[in-house]
Amino acid sequence: MARTRGTEKGRSSYGPSGLVARAFGRLGRAGGLVFLLAGLLLSGWGGYQGAYLAGWAGTHGTLTVERCEVSYPNNASRSSRKNRRPVRCEGTFVSDDGKSRDPEAAVRVRQRFAAGTELSVQQTDPPSTSGASDADYAQSSTGRAWRWFGAFFGGWVLTGLGVFCLATGYAPFGRSRVSYDAAWEASGRGVTRPVVLGMLGVGVVGAGVCVLVSYFV
Repeated sequence: MARTRGTEKGRSSYGPSGLVARAFGRLGRAGGLVFLLAGLLLSGWGGYQGAYLAGWAGTHGTLTVERCEVSYPNNASRSSRKNRRPVRCEGTFVSDDGKSRDPEAAVRVRQRFAAGTELSVQQTDPPSTSGASDADYAQSSTGRAWRWFGAFFGGWVLTGLGVFCLATGYAPFGRSRVSYDAAWEASGRGVTRPVVLGMLGVGVVGAGVCVLVSYFV
């Protein structure tokens, strides 16, 4: 009898069902790691872009347009043309404090501007050497900055889901070895649940507020 129970136990641990269960347990934590890394990347990139577009980082100044050229690829689809910033405007950049001047500045924008138009831009990366023409610029936009800040908070949601899956082994996709109810109960035994709820709450509210504000600025 004991041998039978031992055999059944061995089958449950090492048979096909046991292997599948362990595989999906690892899949849950692997998925959690993906969510975590994706959330951190999204938050970092959103904060980086938003800070420059809002004028909180880099050097703010004015680019006086000399010429603008459209750079649509021949095989670009209509949707990609709509979403890209295909116009390259070149001219002279002068910082607000007058200490930085670049006669070969260029910035990507969505529309053509007439020669002599002054664009509010942010120098995101200064020239590598004195006299070099490899500086990077972005057109200042408060609305776009707030949308990037929305992406920053959206990354908190992905990070929170990643923490939950890593801590509990729950896989939010496909077949999961750990049920959602069991994972939720396990998360309440320590600090996992408060951390996850806090990150999800801050992420959802923050992203919603940022997107809403972007339509009014």
